[in-house]
Amino acid sequence: MTPNVELQNLNLIDLLSERQIATRRITEQAWDEESEIRISNSEWVIMAHIYKQQPTIASVTKNLDITRQAIHKFIKNLAAKGLVEVKNVENNKKEKCIRLTALGEVCHEKHEILKQRLEVQIANKIGADQLNILKDMLKADWGI
Repeated sequence: MTPNVELQNLNLIDLLSERQIATRRITEQAWDEESEIRISNSEWVIMAHIYKQQPTIASVTKNLDITRQAIHKFIKNLAAKGLVEVKNVENNKKEKCIRLTALGEVCHEKHEILKQRLEVQIANKIGADQLNILKDMLKADWGI
């Protein structure tokens, strides 16, 4: 098993970035083949963050590395696609909460299955033990 020549000379940060871009592209293509609904990576991040929850938009903004303006734009796009619903927070005129619609939950769950399929493909290529080691290393406290 020879590693891709283009990746051999990259440092850790660039390797992580290249693999992240590649895996996102693969799952995005798989999604596009199965669905007419186009969802950006940032929209997927928001959907994953609110899945089975009803956080306020302010808390979504606080917990994600996306600007407040962009969060509002993505939420507006998601609502236009029928994937999220925005409601006023009870007893608070300023705050709004967000939740996935039934369609949004179905899309999120299908997307998770696509990511799991890719993980199985990776495990088949590098071995399940190696994949588990990689996952453990990525989950470890790197002190950064």
